[in-house]
Amino acid sequence: MNATFHDLNGEVEDVEALFNFPCDFPIKAMGKHSAEFEGTVVSIVRKHCPDLSEGAVTTRPSKGGKYLSITVTVRATSKLQLDNLYLELTALEEVLWAL
Repeated sequence: MNATFHDLNGEVEDVEALFNFPCDFPIKAMGKHSAEFEGTVVSIVRKHCPDLSEGAVTTRPSKGGKYLSITVTVRATSKLQLDNLYLELTALEEVLWAL
């Protein structure tokens, strides 16, 4: 069963219909800057999207260097794939948030 939501006009929309799968989709995660954080995030993403392309991962430290933002652009094949990926990422204590 596909997920639905109500748009601004109150119309019911199918979430799957919003995306034209497969599509490139950026996954963002933020956590405390540590030696392991990037590898942990990329490992989880790779488990759900094994065909990561060259240059798919970018990182950006916070102004003070305490936090690290990681963006991994994946080739998403379904909403279920993305949902499972987000569930696993947000279950990590190290991940403060994921978009």
